[in-house]
Amino acid sequence: MTAALTAPAAVTALAAFGYAAGSLLQAVGVRAAGLRSPLYLAGLGCDAVAWLLSLVALRRLPAFAVQSLLAASLALTVLLARVVLGTRLRRRDTAAVLALVAALGVLARAGREGAPAAVGRGVEVGSCVVAAVLLLGVLALRRGGPVALAVLAGLGCSVAALSARAVTVPGAWWRTALEPAGWAVVLAGVAGTLGYAAALERGAVGPVTALLWAVEVVVPALAGPVLLGDSVRAGWLPATAAALLVVVVCSVVLAGSPAVSEES
Repeated sequence: MTAALTAPAAVTALAAFGYAAGSLLQAVGVRAAGLRSPLYLAGLGCDAVAWLLSLVALRRLPAFAVQSLLAASLALTVLLARVVLGTRLRRRDTAAVLALVAALGVLARAGREGAPAAVGRGVEVGSCVVAAVLLLGVLALRRGGPVALAVLAGLGCSVAALSARAVTVPGAWWRTALEPAGWAVVLAGVAGTLGYAAALERGAVGPVTALLWAVEVVVPALAGPVLLGDSVRAGWLPATAAALLVVVVCSVVLAGSPAVSEES
């Protein structure tokens, strides 16, 4: 799989590793010295770097491919937790990791590399409005149930990914701040972060994480082709659909792994 990765896919894989490493560092740091631990702060730094890398990848790869590859962070977290923390690895976890790697290999090759189709100002403004509504929804439901919060978080992360792919970068970089899609990235990103944190406060990490990744994989797969013209290589559509289904199923299995539950 590694030899077949394009440069954007390799950047996304590195982002997935960053998310996994960040989760592990935060877990070790909290166990050692709480939220002020240097390891915990380093984990947050890994998350930030991983997010920036994902934004870079979204400039060249379809949103569904990037979000699916990022789901590999669950598999990496399970494997790293097994090595570093000595957590238990179930047989179905091993099978899910292998199936996920195979599915991600398909998606890494299936996504048609290139810039997204130009979107109208109406789509950009609409994405900004949707992002604002999601953020308001998260703030209004912070005391609500974990399922609703996890769905809102997944939608927020999906809108952030789609907007990051749609945003145009003018000649002067600072003009990006005036782009509605740029504001949508920020608002939706905050909604996703706050929604996920609130969901974890009220629900088990496994189901919440599984629901988050399921939404993050499915929504870009449905909206990307319609809004951004994202497409797959000729003849790869059936394999891509099957691979997306495998990613969702494996994410559900791995989210229930003792490695994920214990490291959190």
